[in-house]
Amino acid sequence: MDGNGRWAQSRGQPRAVGHQAGGDAVRRTVEAALDLGVGTLTLYAFSADNWKRPRAETHALMALFGTYLRKETSHCVESGVRLKVVGRRDRLDPSLVTAIENAERATAAGHALRLRLAIDYSARDSLLQAACESRGNLSDRAAFARAVEVAVHDDAGTPDVDLFIRTGGEQRLSDLFGWDCAYAEVIFTHTMWPDFGASELRQAIAEFYRRDRRFGALPELQGDRGSAVKRNQFPQNRAATFHQTTGGSAFDQTTREPSPDT
Repeated sequence: MDGNGRWAQSRGQPRAVGHQAGGDAVRRTVEAALDLGVGTLTLYAFSADNWKRPRAETHALMALFGTYLRKETSHCVESGVRLKVVGRRDRLDPSLVTAIENAERATAAGHALRLRLAIDYSARDSLLQAACESRGNLSDRAAFARAVEVAVHDDAGTPDVDLFIRTGGEQRLSDLFGWDCAYAEVIFTHTMWPDFGASELRQAIAEFYRRDRRFGALPELQGDRGSAVKRNQFPQNRAATFHQTTGGSAFDQTTREPSPDT
């Protein structure tokens, strides 16, 4: 979701106009993800470091998040989208926290797409909190992964990131999903987030399937994990899990029945 402000400024408009246009891109991308059989879509909406921005801008963004949640919840329910907000909540306005909880509760039964919004999120902070909660017991990787999920109010068993796409031309991860992105494929695009949509998402996924993913092993020794991604074609028996961030997006896989379009 990176590039909203620059998109607006290049058109002689205030940055707030870019954030509003970014909201339209959210709906386009969610609908495209549903059409493409994506399993999880994560939008990196606001990092913990974004609090350093002018107060007027952060206030406008928080108001925009609340408006989006209240406006789009019914659409998510109709489309089978399960909404989850990950990140800290203690620094958010109570009215926004209430909107988050209401949206999560209303969409809890959705199975077509898991949509995660990362708000006040920091990978470093989540790892630090998980380590503190583990009280030195860091030998169990699965238990630590769950501690990371708990630290950011995430669901248990969220798949690792497979594809990270950063819009807006910048080339960095910006403190997103340090644990989850261990083997993520990374794509950087100069497309600003307000211009991102179905075509850009499809192109990114197509590029993902052109890559060989070895997870540190040799192809002939990978077994099921190595063969999960087929080169030069979309999968026929797996649904994509895609995570989008303020600076990029991420994609992972969950086994389920493919959509008709996949």
